Amino acid sequence: MTRRQVPNPREIFELLRFKKPVLNPSRRRLEAALTIHDLRRIAARRTPRAAFDYTDGAAEGEVSLARARQAFEDVEFSPRVLRPAESVDTSTTILGGPSRLPFAIAPTGFTRLMQTEGEIAGASAAGAAGIPFTLSTLGTTSIENVKAANPDGRNWFQLYVMRDREISYGLVERAQAAGFDTLQFTVDTPVAGARLRDKRNGFSIPPQVSLKTIVNAAVRPWWWFDFLTTPKLEFASLSSTGGTVGELLNSAMDPTISFDDLDVIRSMWDGKIVIKGVQNVEDAKKLAGLGVDGVILSNHGGRQLDRAPVPFHLLPEVVREVGSDVEIGVDTGIMNGADIVAAMALGADFTMIGRAYLYGLMAGGRQGVMKAIEILEAEIVRTMQLLGASGIDELEPAHVTQLHRLAPIGRS
Repeated sequence: MTRRQVPNPREIFELLRFKKPVLNPSRRRLEAALTIHDLRRIAARRTPRAAFDYTDGAAEGEVSLARARQAFEDVEFSPRVLRPAESVDTSTTILGGPSRLPFAIAPTGFTRLMQTEGEIAGASAAGAAGIPFTLSTLGTTSIENVKAANPDGRNWFQLYVMRDREISYGLVERAQAAGFDTLQFTVDTPVAGARLRDKRNGFSIPPQVSLKTIVNAAVRPWWWFDFLTTPKLEFASLSSTGGTVGELLNSAMDPTISFDDLDVIRSMWDGKIVIKGVQNVEDAKKLAGLGVDGVILSNHGGRQLDRAPVPFHLLPEVVREVGSDVEIGVDTGIMNGADIVAAMALGADFTMIGRAYLYGLMAGGRQGVMKAIEILEAEIVRTMQLLGASGIDELEPAHVTQLHRLAPIGRS
């Protein structure tokens, strides 16, 4: 029979551990977030719909984005047992420089629209975390101010070649003068993709106020307070700021860009140059033959050509063909540190996060960006320990199986 006794009050109090209340609401929200998906839910509550949908959405039916995320979810890991991994070294070398983690912050446009700290929050958080930060041509903070926010860290610049080539050339010169060490030449945006969420929301720069906007913003006064009491929202590198996003892109981009433009930009840039937006093996091989420093497998976060190739699926073959000649980066669809581990195991030299960092920004400014980085770092470390890998260089293709839901139909 079970022996029972009168409860001892001292033993009861020993079992009770009251959590110290967190009075700061922003800190309380961020502490409750355990995943990037949690940050996304907080961001959706705190950001007007048009700005959130611009970040969260993709082109047309958003098939490319869904497939990219599904590809990472369809990873099967193969852990190695009895491999001590008490401590994990997540550091690596990316494009000739150190990075404490195997990912960089990707370029994002209109960033101050999402949360007023914008690129300053991203750059300073990246510097504190010891990872590279990338400023977009369509950024809302100047090249020089990003450098001031991240003076000792690694800053990269993403370049669109515009109809007015002199604007692009001027940006290259400014980035070089500011000490940015890497140029990302983006090649997947000759014209704007059809971002239907933005069209339905009437999303424009600057925001245009309508009855629908007012109703949606009424429960988010903090966002409008920040928007109205901080410097005017405008592109830091472009003079034209009026119109819808698609109109702005189409006025700035040029569908005639070619390999000749790459030659011109390379002649101007002394640092590392990588080509962002590579989506097939043939282009990767041609670019490697031209001597670029790296290629980034990307379909622009699913925001350009819907039903585009899934970058993660391309990775193994591109690594086989050109991995010894150029560094290979991967973006699109990363929402978990395990996604990053899988990409590194299959041969990527680095990965890039866009939406994941922006969800943190919208959830809590600079501290939200730091939270996003901390979440990903913890997931990377835990995944590596469970795989039995104590360093990035110990990750290998045998750790990962890509489970394909989609397979090409053979041609007759």
